[in-house]
Amino acid sequence: MIFRAFVTPLVGVLLLPTAAFAQTRPDTVRRADVRRLESALADDSMEGRLTGSAGGAKAARYIAAQLQAAGLRPMGDSGYFQRVPVSATDSGIDLRRSFTDSAPGRHETAVNVLGLLQGGDPKLKGEIILVDAHYDHLGIGRPVNGDSIYNGADDDASGTVAVLSVAKALAAGPRPKRSILFVLSTGEEEGLLGTRWLIAHFPVSLDSVVANLETEMIGRPDSLAGGEGRGWLTGYDRSTMGSILRGAKIPIVADPRPEQHFFERSDNIAFAQRGIPAHTLSSFGMHADYHQPSDEVSRIDFPHMTSVINSAVRAVALLANGALPVWNPGGRPASP
Repeated sequence: MIFRAFVTPLVGVLLLPTAAFAQTRPDTVRRADVRRLESALADDSMEGRLTGSAGGAKAARYIAAQLQAAGLRPMGDSGYFQRVPVSATDSGIDLRRSFTDSAPGRHETAVNVLGLLQGGDPKLKGEIILVDAHYDHLGIGRPVNGDSIYNGADDDASGTVAVLSVAKALAAGPRPKRSILFVLSTGEEEGLLGTRWLIAHFPVSLDSVVANLETEMIGRPDSLAGGEGRGWLTGYDRSTMGSILRGAKIPIVADPRPEQHFFERSDNIAFAQRGIPAHTLSSFGMHADYHQPSDEVSRIDFPHMTSVINSAVRAVALLANGALPVWNPGGRPASP
């Protein structure tokens, strides 16, 4: 999650009562699988998953293998990978305008990782629910207590695991009515680089995206949201997504810290600014390990994280099969 902030309103269509989808595949995701994925992505061997780095590339290959194992259709320009041109200088990492752009710095190719679960309804499969998280983190940096690897177990290996777990669960079940595009993006920590490139080079028409649910930092409970097993949604009242989830009795509540402006602080804002009802699911409780080497797997609460992921499975199934969220009056952010 970053501190920097950087597409027409859609009409909701009620297909079936939301309660029909509230019970979709309860407790589908197993804690052991969550631990396995989380431990791999936040391992020291991933070197903090810095954008454009060898560790970031290793993480992307691992993620692509999980999407392939789930049976998702590759949607990148190179299999599951969408290449993203970046340049690295002493002052940071930035997005190049193209692969031939001679911007200053060391030119690298980072990647977003994309997979599609095709919808099964002939009339609705052209509508896409975007489910995403960023998999990058801060790489190797200033040592703290002898540790220089910023593993980002909560930020955002936890969200990446959620997206992979939702993809696996829904791909194994009845085919949803709408299509679901799963995206694991790079460069969020550097200023939404991967998402900015994705929007400019979307694999299908961006107008076909009807809702976006991102997952960011769900590895620990937040007492203000109700503790273990409960997540919260950024911009809860900006659209009807919050009320849709509440009506289905999915334990996802309103962001308890609106003063932190989390709605504007992750990849969802780039889609919201283009008119797509886009929100982030989180349970970040302002822990002191944020952006520190101490954000390790040992600090993850796996019972809590697994419960939140199972809520995400239900939420995505609901969006893919039921009513579409629409902006509430005054809820849509201004265009960029």
